[in-house]
Amino acid sequence: MHSVKLKTLLASIALAAAGAASAQTQLLNVSYDVAREFYKDYNAAFIAHYKKTKGVDIKVDQSHGGSSAQARAVNDGLAADVVTFNTTTDVDFLASTGVVAKDWNKKFAHDASPTTSTMLFLVRNGNPKNIKDWSDLIRPDVKVVVVNPKTGGNGRYAYLAAWGSVREKGGTDAQAAEFVQKLYKNVPVLGKGGRDATSIFLQRNIGDVLITFESEVVSVDREFGQGKVDAVYPSVSIVAENPVAVVERTTAKKGTTQLATDYLQWLYSDEAQEIAAKHAIRPRSEAVLKKHADQFKPIKQFTVAKYFGSLTEAQKVHFNDGGQFDKLYAPGK
Repeated sequence: MHSVKLKTLLASIALAAAGAASAQTQLLNVSYDVAREFYKDYNAAFIAHYKKTKGVDIKVDQSHGGSSAQARAVNDGLAADVVTFNTTTDVDFLASTGVVAKDWNKKFAHDASPTTSTMLFLVRNGNPKNIKDWSDLIRPDVKVVVVNPKTGGNGRYAYLAAWGSVREKGGTDAQAAEFVQKLYKNVPVLGKGGRDATSIFLQRNIGDVLITFESEVVSVDREFGQGKVDAVYPSVSIVAENPVAVVERTTAKKGTTQLATDYLQWLYSDEAQEIAAKHAIRPRSEAVLKKHADQFKPIKQFTVAKYFGSLTEAQKVHFNDGGQFDKLYAPGK
């Protein structure tokens, strides 16, 4: 009898240990819309790297959507081990609620942003409306597709890039506000996230130009076929950082803190930076960036700090309820 009980107990312990081991070797990366193909390739490379260097089999699951919506989901209990977003405000939000470390941006190099991007225009093949710069987006014959800046980092960067384009040419904030208001009058529908905006533009065939991340060019060619769109680089655009953080609230419970840290740290490796370049995401590595100079066209870029202080400040002034965006955007008017 005791023998049976002992066997049952040992079996239970073995099962629990197996379950714990399984939990420790499985990560969930909660990320933004436009990064799904990059992380698909990155995960495969990291899994192979981890097996080779640590002798451990791991699994990485993905969740993608509008960056801000994803941050809210993690805050509300989605058990992410890591977050890989496209705006620092979304990580700051999780830091403010204790989900990630307060000093998350000091945990990895380059303020915990291993890659960057910039905003450009996708136009229909042949550029039938002859769209070349920001000023063309307020013409009465042009319809613009863009992400809602209240639901996705893609949209916030598009808005800030448009605003900053006026300031870069010597304009005032008042002139920038007037320009942005005219631009959003030309927006027939706002996308929820980057991929949703692309679907509106290409599947629903709405609009003449899509403002989106540089990396979306590669995704469009792969998903919809080459020759559907042309990329237009405006005279000036914004530096968009892609911040990452370990979700301590989850990893402390699962015992995955080291694995999650290794996962994010490897984003800075040459192999990972090459994968980023392949997906038109700008690598931080100067050597890798130089190697792909033909792909990453030179474009005059300004930082968020130059005109907005920080993304957190921009969030308060422009994107919180009752902010500048709500004052400037009036659908249907």
